[in-house]
Parts: sequence; C-alpha cells; structure tokens
Amino acid sequence: MNTVILIPARYASTRYPGKPLVELKGSKGDPKPLIQRSVEAARRVPGVDGVFVTTDDERIAEACKAFRVGVIMTSPECRNGTERCAEALTEIHDPDLVINFQGDALLTPPGFVTALIDHMAANPDASVATPAMRQRASEVRALQAEETQGRVGGTSVVTANNGQALYFSKKLIPYLPNHALDGELSLVRLHIGIYAYRPKALQTYVATPVSQLEQLEGLEQLRFLAAGIPIDVVEVETPPFILRELNNPEDVEPIEAALAAAGLE
Repeated sequence: MNTVILIPARYASTRYPGKPLVELKGSKGDPKPLIQRSVEAARRVPGVDGVFVTTDDERIAEACKAFRVGVIMTSPECRNGTERCAEALTEIHDPDLVINFQGDALLTPPGFVTALIDHMAANPDASVATPAMRQRASEVRALQAEETQGRVGGTSVVTANNGQALYFSKKLIPYLPNHALDGELSLVRLHIGIYAYRPKALQTYVATPVSQLEQLEGLEQLRFLAAGIPIDVVEVETPPFILRELNNPEDVEPIEAALAAAGLE
C-alpha cells in the first residue's frame, strides 16, 4: 500500500498555546521542539512512503525547515487533526492509506504504526484503525489523581468483542471497583492518538456534522462512531516506559523523563 504519515500541528491549542514549538530535552539533555520530536518518531516507522507536517501556522512551517520535513499548509478553519488530514489529501498523490500521527505523540513506538498498517492490509474492509494498550495499575492510579485535580491525562477506550470501539472518553472507562487495580496491568486501555484511514473514510468524515459527544469530550474520533463508521482498535504491547502526550505544561517533566528512559536523544 502507498502509505503516508501526516502530522497535524496547531499553534493555537486551547490548553497549551504554542505547544508544537515547546522544547523538550532528550536523554542527553539536548532540547528539541515537540514537532521535531514527533517527526523523528514518525520517521522511525519502516515502509512509509512519506512524512509531512500539516499546519495553518507559518511559525510551525518555518521551524520545520530546520529538520527538512515537507509541510502541507491547510486552512485555519480545520477543527481538528482529522479534518486537517482530509484537506491535505488534495496535495498527496492517491495514497492507499493515511496515518494521522498526532503532533504530540512523540513517544509512540514505531511498532504501533506498523501494527495499524498491517491490520489495514489484512482487513481490506476496515475504514479506520487506531491502537490502544492496557495501562499498568500504577499509571491508572496516577490518572485518577489527575482527574481529581481537574487535569486530563489521557483518553481511554472500550470495545466490543470484535475489537471495534464502543466509546472513547477523556474520563477513565470502564468503571473500576476497588479490586480492579490489584494486578500489575489493569483493564483500562489507553487510546494512543494515532489513526489509519482509508481516504474514503476521511471524505465521509468531513461531510458529517460535528456530533454532540465530539463537542463534549473534545475527541475527534467520536464523529466516526456517530456516523456509523466502525473504528478497529488494535491492541499493542505496553512499552516499558510511560507514554504521555503533551496536553498541559505539567506534562513536560514526565515526558522528558520518558524520553530519557526510552533512550531518545
């Protein structure tokens, strides 16, 4: 399959304005902007035909020149990364598969994307796929503590028996009784914010009105579910280091610790 990775990047983030240009130190203490680290993570995926940043901001486009990645300028009217990927399709020559590699997914192991590509190749009727992994009990407790302080620490997902998503939420789901965190791994699955789309699914997405659940949760993927487009959830192995996205300024320190633990310069 002709597969391209698109990295949507928005300067005017509600929770953390300018976060694509926030500098993060790696294992040797050298700072790099978030968008560069996300591009480097995407470039570690084998068998991909191209990696592009999609943005509406000239500051991000200018920063990308330093590490020589292609930039596709998109409209500031795009409401999320999926819409930005759909618009960028007009600048790409007939891809079979589009990977939305979130601009704050710098810790994503390349095997997560490979798992999506393999799943879509093996399931030609699949329209959208996204990975999820089981959370360690200690990590769930940390996320519960963040919730009580009013911070969003990640997105969780529950699925049907066939592996298709039932629902995604920024709240921890499912409900956890007291004994649910007795083992090392919990039943909570953290949604990893990358997607594999068929181009037709992207075209349907932008033609579908924004759903109420999408607005309430602030989760773009809920529009697919509201439109009746199944999302295949691909189970991936929990890595030895903690995966964090840069959602709040408080996330910088744990992300830098994870970069060091993963040996990423």
